[in-house]
Amino acid sequence: MDRNNIIGIALIFVLFLAWQYFLTPSKAQLAAQKRAQDSIAMVEKLRDKLAIVKKQEATKRIEAAAEVPDSLRTKLLGGQFGPFAAVATGKEETSVLENELIKITFSNKGGRIQDVLLKKHFKMVQGKDRKDRKVPLHLLDDPKNRFEYTLPVKGIRNGVNTANLYFSKKQSANSITFQADAGDGHFFAQTYTLPQNSYKLDYNLNLEGLNQILDPKSKSIVLKWVNYLDKIEKSIQYERQYSSLNFKPVEGNSSRCSPTKEYSAKDAEGAPIQWVANTNQFFNSALLAEKGFVRAKFESKNLPEGSEDLKALRSDIQIPFNGDGSEKVAMHFYIGPNEFNRLYDLGFSMSDIIPFGQNIMGTINRWVIRPLFNVLTSLFSSKGIVILMLTLMVKLLLFPLTYRMIYSQSKMTSLKPEIDRLKERHGDDQQKVQMETMKMYREFGVNPLGACFPMLMQLPIWFALYRFFPASIEFRQANFLWATDLSSYDEFFQLPFKIPFGFGEHISLFALLWVLSTLLYTWYNSKNMDFSANPSMLYMQYIMPVMFMGFFNSSASGLSAYMLFSNLLNIGQTLATKYFLIDEKKIKAGMDAYRKKPKKKSGFGERMENMIKEQQKAAEEKVKTIKRK
Repeated sequence: MDRNNIIGIALIFVLFLAWQYFLTPSKAQLAAQKRAQDSIAMVEKLRDKLAIVKKQEATKRIEAAAEVPDSLRTKLLGGQFGPFAAVATGKEETSVLENELIKITFSNKGGRIQDVLLKKHFKMVQGKDRKDRKVPLHLLDDPKNRFEYTLPVKGIRNGVNTANLYFSKKQSANSITFQADAGDGHFFAQTYTLPQNSYKLDYNLNLEGLNQILDPKSKSIVLKWVNYLDKIEKSIQYERQYSSLNFKPVEGNSSRCSPTKEYSAKDAEGAPIQWVANTNQFFNSALLAEKGFVRAKFESKNLPEGSEDLKALRSDIQIPFNGDGSEKVAMHFYIGPNEFNRLYDLGFSMSDIIPFGQNIMGTINRWVIRPLFNVLTSLFSSKGIVILMLTLMVKLLLFPLTYRMIYSQSKMTSLKPEIDRLKERHGDDQQKVQMETMKMYREFGVNPLGACFPMLMQLPIWFALYRFFPASIEFRQANFLWATDLSSYDEFFQLPFKIPFGFGEHISLFALLWVLSTLLYTWYNSKNMDFSANPSMLYMQYIMPVMFMGFFNSSASGLSAYMLFSNLLNIGQTLATKYFLIDEKKIKAGMDAYRKKPKKKSGFGERMENMIKEQQKAAEEKVKTIKRK
């Protein structure tokens, strides 16, 4: 390894550190960001307080009106609520529907969902002692949430907001109807029906006689849905990356707001919308219309790290209104886990909510890795053992490529004594050694890239699994060995300080063992191989795993476990193949026979040889110039 190679490797390492350094905000920048975030949070608090004050003032006016006779109350509230003035006052009460999986609490004020408890799932929180604890998991329970219709009532400037109406209630075993009367048999009703053993909630609107009350120019009723996503998972970074507002047009593919941008907005541009889903990493609250919504606008905002919430999502949805005397709109809620089979059975591409990836990565995850995983899960209860068996099956599937890689390495190993003699003959003339080495490879039929190509063929599977583990709810809170959650990082060692560059305040043992096994595997493979043509490649194989430790330290432990198992199986496959399947004497005999055959230079080989010759000639000219001086 000459001085230029050492300088090149050092420069690469320095550039990597510089890249990390300049991407990491300085203390002044972090302070400025915190001040900006605090200012935004203060503005939001002031806005929320102002909204609360306005709401309190409106409530006081309504309460004051409630104390007067009915005839006078109707006059007082008629300017604000029109024919719905009679239900603008009342007392807020809650009701419950539940089955084996879910418990839903409703409020008669607005006739909306106030809280959803998922009975089979739990939220992970970390106490001051940094120990993980499971607590009940609730969705749609934030007091700041909104689910309200604006009814374009004739003569009411801004319409009537259903959030201010007190609905009458009629409940049966698995169904509840909230109705806001407008007099003379006219009403606005919402009916919720919860089947057994399901996260799907049937939701129907009934607009009886509202064609005589609503503005005939309005062809739709606006639904405003604001949902503050809670922090549910252990890894906030992962959860933020995989949480978003998803939607699907009636015609076309599903889409979403950007999960990584601080603010992202989407406009369906007049296209009818089939469904909208407020999605956490592993859970979602979706609203689906059988005949589609007229159109919708969507907004997603990442909240500051110090906020109690993860994101603020808003959907402005236009519900179709044709002006008939009696109109019904059939919709469905899905409030529950991102389980592929449940979402797939709902139809309308609802399973696209699960962020398995797009294009070939998503296809591999949905229709290859996931079914294979399901089969293994039916055989083994431990998700860690399932990952091990999945790794073994992938290795068996790719063994023909692995065999070719090891066979190519064995051919290069057979030539190592010849290459060592070349080095002794030409001394420090590295370019001459490289040219002669390439010539020798061509004579003996050795492809120096033969060991790399099979590894490249495995990259799509690795990238697919990178998306699979943190998106599959089956790994959520599944423990294996020291890992308590295979969908998040494992904390074998907790540090009293935070390491920058995304490393965190912990050491992942799965990631650490992957690094050590990669270094061991690299050492074993390289000790009988020649890197004289490009020595920097050898050193990069040692440097890269150490660099990636910072990345995988905060990745899903299921992925790190897969990579560790993959390395261990690679070592086992290599040893077994070399000692039991490959005969080095036959390889050497075959190479000698190939050397005696007449050969035609390939275009690539000829170009490589000419390039090396030109480099050698340029180096010789440079030496001569230096000597003349």
